[in-house]
Amino acid sequence: MATPPRDRKSSGRGQRDLTVKVKSARGRRLSSTLWLQRQLNDPYVKKAQSMGYRGRAAFKILELDDKYRFLVPGARVVDLGCAPGGWCQVAARRVNALADRPGKAQGRVLALDIQEVEPIAGCEIHQLDFLAEGADEQVKAWLGGTADVVMSDMAASSSGHKQTDHLRIISLCEAAAHFAFDVLEPGGTFVAKVLAGGAEHELQQLLKQKFTKVANVKPPASRSDSSEKFVVATGFRG
Repeated sequence: MATPPRDRKSSGRGQRDLTVKVKSARGRRLSSTLWLQRQLNDPYVKKAQSMGYRGRAAFKILELDDKYRFLVPGARVVDLGCAPGGWCQVAARRVNALADRPGKAQGRVLALDIQEVEPIAGCEIHQLDFLAEGADEQVKAWLGGTADVVMSDMAASSSGHKQTDHLRIISLCEAAAHFAFDVLEPGGTFVAKVLAGGAEHELQQLLKQKFTKVANVKPPASRSDSSEKFVVATGFRG
């Protein structure tokens, strides 16, 4: 009788290799198949699902905040382009917007998106285009003042052309930065996603004029094959 094949083991751990292989299907492009396979095998995707986060991006803001500590209890946070809501979920817990930590100051999370977003505990979600005229004044009216943190994980729709996509996201980030200048409290923080590609020099110079410190970071949760990075600008000069 033939000996049945043994389960593959991962090196040194004695565990099964659970890598999922996705078969190609009629009508599905190779890029889509590879994306699906990557999603199914991504530990951050699995961890997000187990912890109830709406996406793996939640771990990016967690890691950035672990390093720079801007989501403190009592902070007033504005999340631009908040869908699907992973960053909001993290912010709500860390600034104590849920008011579940007695003795700690209660913060607020105001989330904006052009599309409707399902409710998130501890967050005030508004369907609003932050680029619309008067959006900054509306946000300050909702907050009853200025914000301590403005954050953005927004990305423009992909065109499939690398340089075009780079320029689009840099333009979006610049718009978010100017919005932050209008609503931030002196000493506040701006956090946003950018794409490395050469066109971000003017954005960096602008932020260095407006903030005391500007850092460019690629958190561990950001995929190694992605050109994304995050700018963390602290100490808004007002």
